[in-house]
Amino acid sequence: MASDIDRPPSNLLRALKEDDFRLIASGLSAEDRETGDLLYKPGDNVGKVYFPLGPSLVSYLVLTPHGKCVETILVGREGAVGGIVSSGFLPAYCLITVKYGGAFVTAPVAAIQDAKDRSATFRRLFTRYADCLMAQMFQATACNAVHSIEQRTAKWILAAMDRTGTRSVPMTHEQLATLMGVGRSYTSRVLQSFKTEGVLQTARGELIVKDEEALMKKSCDCNESVKAHFDSVLKGVYPD
Repeated sequence: MASDIDRPPSNLLRALKEDDFRLIASGLSAEDRETGDLLYKPGDNVGKVYFPLGPSLVSYLVLTPHGKCVETILVGREGAVGGIVSSGFLPAYCLITVKYGGAFVTAPVAAIQDAKDRSATFRRLFTRYADCLMAQMFQATACNAVHSIEQRTAKWILAAMDRTGTRSVPMTHEQLATLMGVGRSYTSRVLQSFKTEGVLQTARGELIVKDEEALMKKSCDCNESVKAHFDSVLKGVYPD
């Protein structure tokens, strides 16, 4: 059961050593989630860890005092959400929602903690992933402060492409605006310019990339910085 061939399509789970995977294999449960499903809201007790599989995608959103949501990071098959490094009572800090629906596996937080206690190599891998998660947050903060809306738009589309493995990114104008914490009119103007230049086209609820190289030229280098850190800390885990 713990062989690579039997593991679910989660890059993080497949990075575990054989014996380490066995520690949690029996406690894994399969779930299908729809786009827009809420996994956690602020204050919820985090009782289980979600591992997105294949193209499934999750987003962290910070809720402001005025009721506005700002998305901070995306998590796909390279990672997990919920109780990664903490133990005991785990109140969620932000909204965690499904950005692109599909398959997940879950594990009780208690089972993950028990595996950390029993295996130094298991604990080390999850600690390294937590470091990569923090790097994404740091990079997103810097990106929001110094890069243009056009650069950030291109970056978010590329980040979603990396994780879903498709040129068709499930994202509306409104969702993209939320990702960057700006008004919908700003992202609509940027997307219209991308369409005019033949970089992408839009369909109902999705953005279809037509020229990935041109999109990369419009993007900042934040994605590449995050990838480089993943490769240094957890080589082979970030989606290729």
